[in-house]
Order: sequence, then structure tokens, then C-alpha cells
Amino acid sequence: MQWRSALKTTIMAGAAALLSSVAFADDESAPLVDAAPAIDPNYNTKNLGDGFFTRLINYYKLEWGHEFAPPDPSALSSRRAGDPPQPVNAPPMPFIDWPYGGTTTLGANRTASVDSPLMVALGDGPAGKMFSDWGVQAYGWLAVGGNLSTNTQKGGNSPGAYYYQPNRFDLDQAVLYIERTPDTVQKDHIDWGFRVAGIYGSDYRYTTAYGLWSYQLLHTNNVQGYDAPMVYGEIFVPQIMEGFMVRFGRFIALPDIEAQLAPNNYMYSHSLGYTFDNYTNTGIQTSLALTKNWIVQFGISVGSDTMPWNSYAKLPNPYPNVLYPNATMYKDPGAIPSYTGCVRWSSDSSYDNVYVCGDALNNGVWGYNNLQWLGGTYFHKFNDQWHIGFETWNIHLNKVPNELNPEVQAIVANGGTPFSNPASGILSNAPNMAQCANPTVLTCTTHTQMFLTYLNYQFSKLDNISYRAEFFDDYQGQRTGVKTRYFETGIGWQHWFSPQIEVRPEVTFYRSFDAPAFNANNETGAPPNKNNALVVSSDLIWHF
Repeated sequence: MQWRSALKTTIMAGAAALLSSVAFADDESAPLVDAAPAIDPNYNTKNLGDGFFTRLINYYKLEWGHEFAPPDPSALSSRRAGDPPQPVNAPPMPFIDWPYGGTTTLGANRTASVDSPLMVALGDGPAGKMFSDWGVQAYGWLAVGGNLSTNTQKGGNSPGAYYYQPNRFDLDQAVLYIERTPDTVQKDHIDWGFRVAGIYGSDYRYTTAYGLWSYQLLHTNNVQGYDAPMVYGEIFVPQIMEGFMVRFGRFIALPDIEAQLAPNNYMYSHSLGYTFDNYTNTGIQTSLALTKNWIVQFGISVGSDTMPWNSYAKLPNPYPNVLYPNATMYKDPGAIPSYTGCVRWSSDSSYDNVYVCGDALNNGVWGYNNLQWLGGTYFHKFNDQWHIGFETWNIHLNKVPNELNPEVQAIVANGGTPFSNPASGILSNAPNMAQCANPTVLTCTTHTQMFLTYLNYQFSKLDNISYRAEFFDDYQGQRTGVKTRYFETGIGWQHWFSPQIEVRPEVTFYRSFDAPAFNANNETGAPPNKNNALVVSSDLIWHF
């Protein structure tokens, strides 16, 4: 068809232009895209006026068109001397250090250092003074987005995310953080921190943990919902080697280029890999900086995406069977002690970074997102305009019921598995079973393999272009529900009007090679009927 040919030509031409620009880019000593501007002496917060809303509006006006917050002459250095330098800038990137999880950035964080219009507006009033005295900040954002898609059914963009509803405008996420972050630059005292983060919007389905308000997704399949994906405390001990952090509570799973929270991503949409891997862990995570270049991490959690009170909880079994033969069964067989281990290395220049992890590993039995995640990321910076990120992972699960086996079908129909059991309360979005290669077996081990790359070009201090390409193989259909290989590719533009307001238009194309995977109806249960999907979308993120 003509649109396929045109799309292929456009993608190939764009990729050739990107690679050509990389090949002739300057070496590592190249300066920033533009010369650093002289700091305007009038760019400060001295004359914002009185009153909360006056100060809030005037601060947005003050920052408009700037790529950084008004400088504070009294601020301490935000990075430990001698550590690898900050590799990129935000804006226009979604981060200033190559991402890693489970800890506040070691050696590069000062308490109460987030640029927040809300905190500026509170100023020296009673609330602002109380927050300032404790080093606590409250801030967040609103993210709204919409898309035009070749899919038409409700939920038909899935397995594409985070815009699973086609041809629709949504509140994706309204997020509020209340936090105190430890000062990890200093080395003379033990410091502490915490974060409580709430989210409301359609993106709640990508953070939901079984047992915490999960009825919204698993019982009623609400389009909009709420969650608290991060509720944790931290203790930082700088005297141990180059710094030791202990985090305890619920937090975002460690690996990945991407993250659930909108501002932490290059693009509005997410890769299939991020959509179908671990979301959150609940437990204890430790991070130790062995040297300025090496960090090791070890953690213990209760599986992934499940709550501690599910651990060893049981349900009555209405239909004892060969898979679950007893009068009771575990509510979530994956809610058991699980172990995370990671190693991170950064070069002295920060031009190269490797992060390898095994996340929430246990016996791998079929549970609620009991994903045995093994993989890692690699970033390479070509110069101050170009960098690339790679990610690959493998997920496996053991003893997954075979949905192609008639005996298993009867077991499920009679409520004889944890996630078809009426006592579980799960009426939608239950964990998928397997489409095993041998239809006569009752269970099999499932594997999913992903390869992902992001190529990024910063062409001004407020603009970045990201090109994403991904191969995703759902060998037994356990993650997406369809046994097929996928390829998806997209290109997006991140434009910042100021450090607080950004838009991210993009176009993404999906291809399912072995079976239709798109345009299913998630309300009626109508199966997918399309192998291809083209989605044009954009979101707007307004920070406060």
C-alpha cells in the first residue's frame, strides 16, 4: 500500500540523516550546542511580588524561554569533586545523569534542589518556611495527551502504551511528590530522606500493584485511577567507601531506560519492553558506591508489582485440580522473598555507562507479574549533541498454565487457578497464561526477549529529537497475550518552552509479524484483527 511505502521511505531517509550527522559530528572536546549565555543579572526571584498566585504566575513568566532555573549564588556545588561529570542537560533531556534506580543519585544530589514553581510561590510564608526548615519540597506535574490511530476499538492501541485508548484525549497523569532527598555530595554526616508520590490518571494501570487499590484495574478496569507508586524512606551513610544508601518501602523497579513518570522519558509513548516488564518493587534496596565509577546494588522485595500482605495469603479452592490440588491455593504465588542485584559502571568522562541487573528474582513461578528480569542498559555519548542508549532484557516465568490445553481451559473456567478464582476478585487484566509449543502439556516456561535503542539529537538547549527502534519477541504470548514477534519504531520531538513546560509530539509505527495483535476490544473481549498500527500523538507536561 502507498502509505506503507511512504512510511518506509521516510524512516529510511530519517535514519540515514541521523547516522550521517553522527558520522561527521565533532569529537568529545566539542562545546555545547550553543555558547553558554551570560547570566542576566535580572534573572532572579527578588521581584516576584506578594501573594501565592502572584508569585506563582510571575515565576512561570520569569523562566519562560530559559533552559535553566534562576541561579542561586549561595548554592553549594551539586556534584562531588572528581566524580564523572554530568553527561547531559535537562532540559531538553529527561535526566542529567544516565538513569539508574533504587537510590537518590549518589554523589550528585543536594537536599531541596528541585526547581519548583510551587515552592517558590510558597516563599517565606508559614508553609514555605516549614518546608524550608526541614528541607522538604512539594512539587509535581500535569500530563495530558492525545492520539490519532489506525486502531478504532476501545483499548485497541494496546500493546502500545501509554496511549492504549485510540483516538482519544486523556489526563495521563496528575502527580504530586512530597519529599526530602538526602545530600549525597557531602561526606561528613549521615543524612536521610523520603518520598510520598501520588498519581491519578489513565497511567495508573502501568503502576498498579496487586493488593493496593488494584480493584480499579483488576475488577472494574477503570480508564482513570489512582496509585501511590513511591512511598519510601532513605538513609545515606557517606563514610562507607564513596557512599552507601538504604531505601525501604515501595519504589520504581531499578532497571530500564524509561520510567512510568512522564517527565523521565524521551518520548510520550513507551517501548513494548517497558510496558511489559517490572513496574514497582516493595522491600529494601541498598546501593554502594565502591569508587567514583562503580556502584553495586542489592535488594530484597516481595516479588514485583504485588504487596507484602499477599505473601503466603491463601484463597479457598473451588475446583481442586492437577495444577492446584489442595483445598486452598496461594492468592499470589509470586509474593515471596525475591532478590535484586545490579552493577553500574561509568567512565571518567561519562561518555560511556553500563548498568546490568537481575530484578526481583525468585523461583519464577506464575504469579502476578512475577517476572524474572535479566538485562541491562548501555549509554554512549558522541558529543554534546548526540547520544545513544541501548537496552536488552529477557524475562522468564515457570509453570505457566497452557491456555491451549483443554484440561487447563476447564480448570480456568471453574475458578481453579489463583487468577480465575472468584475469591480473588479479578474480573479483568488477569496475568496471561502461556500458548505453549506443545498443546498437550499442562504448563511450560515462558520467555520474552527485547532489544531497544534510542538515538537522541539535541539541536538547541530546549529541543531534542529522539528516534526509537525496538524488537520484542513474546515467544509464548504470556506478556502481550499474543504469541508473536513485534517491531516498533518512532520518532519524537521534545520541545521545552521553559524548565517547567514541555510538549512531545511523535509518530510511532508497530508491526506484529506472526499474528494480529492490535485493535482488540478490551471491554467486549473481541480479539485483535490488525498486524499494523500507526499512531500520531503528543502530550503536554506542565510542572508545578
